[in-house]
Amino acid sequence: MSSFEFNKYAGAFFGSLLFAMALVTASDLIFEHPPLAKPGYDLPGATEGGGESGGGEATPAVAPLPERLAKADIKKGEADTKPCQACHTFDKGGGAKVGPPLWGIVDRPKASVAGFAYSDATKAKGGNWTLEDLDVFITSPKTFISGTKMAFGGEKDPQKRADLIDYLNTLSDSPKPLPTK
Repeated sequence: MSSFEFNKYAGAFFGSLLFAMALVTASDLIFEHPPLAKPGYDLPGATEGGGESGGGEATPAVAPLPERLAKADIKKGEADTKPCQACHTFDKGGGAKVGPPLWGIVDRPKASVAGFAYSDATKAKGGNWTLEDLDVFITSPKTFISGTKMAFGGEKDPQKRADLIDYLNTLSDSPKPLPTK
């Protein structure tokens, strides 16, 4: 290979690199956008005020469940079940979908719907679904029952959880009385 041919190939290679760099620079100038004033959406688990400082900011105290239930709105709770309806039925006699039916869930034994394939962790939990258990479970299913199959990430708003629990309590032939204190 002569030096003339080598120079042609090297010139083509370096010319292509130079053209690509010029194209990137030009497109950066044409399509430049200002930085976002705020994130497009809130990330789950993000704390207010940045959270990386690690001090000074206390999390707001959550009112006790009986206090939140006293202010609960059944209609809001029913409306808040829209995402749940993809996996659960709320009607009396409703069959299991991806999740078990929720009619009569309050004070029902855990993992007790016949024919539904509960996780081993849910079966091992034992006991009945109390209002307090439902509150903790709805907050973070995977924290309450490590190993649950439920994919729901949890509801962080305490009053929204109280609305849901109040609505779930009405889904029974004989709803349980709500605690007053």
